Amino acid sequence: MTNHVEQSTYRTLIYILKNIQHDAHSPDWREENQLHEGSTLLFITSGTGKLAIDGMSYGLERGKSYFIPSGTRTSMASFQDGLKLYWIIFEPWTYEGSHFIKADDTYSSLLPCQGELICRPYSQCMDYLESIHRHCSTHDELGAFYHHVQFQELIRFILEQNRNRSAQDEKSMHEAVKQSIEHMKQYYQASWTVDQLADWANVARWHYTPLFKEITGQVPLEYLNEVRIERSKQLLLRTHDRLYDIAQHIGFNNEYYFSRRFKQTVGISPGRYRRNHQGSVRVFAPFFEDFLVALGITPVVQCTHDKWGTQDYLGLQDVPTMNLTAEDVGALSCHKPEFIMIGDDFERWRLLTQLEGLAPLYMASHLAENWRLTLRKTADLLGKPEHVQDIIAHYESKAHTAQKLLRRSVRGQTVACLRISARQIFLYAGPEQGFTGPILYKDLGLTPHPLVLRMANQMRRIELSPEWLARLDADHLFITFDKSDSVVEGEERRLLQSPAWLSLPAVKNQCVYEVDFLTWMNYGVISNNKKIDDVLNVLA
Repeated sequence: MTNHVEQSTYRTLIYILKNIQHDAHSPDWREENQLHEGSTLLFITSGTGKLAIDGMSYGLERGKSYFIPSGTRTSMASFQDGLKLYWIIFEPWTYEGSHFIKADDTYSSLLPCQGELICRPYSQCMDYLESIHRHCSTHDELGAFYHHVQFQELIRFILEQNRNRSAQDEKSMHEAVKQSIEHMKQYYQASWTVDQLADWANVARWHYTPLFKEITGQVPLEYLNEVRIERSKQLLLRTHDRLYDIAQHIGFNNEYYFSRRFKQTVGISPGRYRRNHQGSVRVFAPFFEDFLVALGITPVVQCTHDKWGTQDYLGLQDVPTMNLTAEDVGALSCHKPEFIMIGDDFERWRLLTQLEGLAPLYMASHLAENWRLTLRKTADLLGKPEHVQDIIAHYESKAHTAQKLLRRSVRGQTVACLRISARQIFLYAGPEQGFTGPILYKDLGLTPHPLVLRMANQMRRIELSPEWLARLDADHLFITFDKSDSVVEGEERRLLQSPAWLSLPAVKNQCVYEVDFLTWMNYGVISNNKKIDDVLNVLA
């Protein structure tokens, strides 16, 4: 008796060559918006140019190869030395049941979606291409079969190097890109291109750039620019070299381009940066005074508000004030500021043009909750970087100690923070946003009332209607009063006499704590330290 064991065959793909061409294009040749109706392989044999695949740009030169999916549009151009290349158009087919069918996108997992391919050694790739092209028009049956086999060998050669990689392969490429980043940082003066970096890592460009961005958060040439700028800062502070010499040393062609890129990255000119680090600078920095004082810098003028008052918690009683809502900023000239630092929302108070010409002007991005980064940027701009880490470490140690104390005293009890004016009540958000949430709920580990997470989840604060106020049965309430809407003195405090307010559990249990408006409505490190002190005074 004979036993027949059936063994299934894994469904594989057959790649059918539709056309192969070896084209030569003259200098400055151009072809726009070409639609590829079949899957296409492109191999550059000489010359240079550029290629755009669905808007993604690639540089063309000898030794480069590309995959263009069916249905994709491309634009291509040659440079002064012309361009020679092979085109291959093919289709993937598979055996389904008892017949062959065209395999739409089932083969794409073996190739990148589109873009540059790895084909090494390129000489072997050329051998396949020349052989296929030489036999493409043969009428000999054996020659035609050999032609087909050579094409399958070329596809195998490409797929082996470009197939979806295993986790270990991905890890190896990740490590190779990391090593190329370290190499670039060491040799930052070189005229790097993305292609050169990818070649150094032995990773295809189409894979290199996404991995680079995953590691650094930036694309390669942006990152290289920052490496060069950081090195230039060191040279500006440690040497007396001219800007021309520094520009040449770090890899920029001339001092004007260097100065422009420096100002784009840092926010001020390299000359201003050097002067700020050479001694005390007379600074006007409205709404950044908290960071200045933390760094040991006294502003020449501090801002004030006709309803909010002055940031008294900073201890700047001897520093002149300027009311941004009422006074002429031109009066600043008598205080002789050497540097002005403002937020990108400054024009809610005054026109930016009113400050121009008074002193070099730096506009800081509104970093809000990321006060650590604001502190670092301020210290870097004003020549006080040496104490930043100690300031941050002191705050974090203080917050950690406070959190342990509060964990014992208010475990399971809920907290909310309200900003109250004559016309509105605002509930401040949870642990990720706002003046208060990151300190109360993240740094100190207090429990936000459910309304905080439910209503102000995606916003820094939300207006609280009387109906929702009645549901605010938090165990503890921190409140501060905003006088900006008040017409009559004390008008913002009328809420405290209302039945709705008096019926709240925190009010009944005398667990409502009034805090200073400008101390709590602030993102500064001194402000945040004061918030911790205020919380410990009433809850620990």
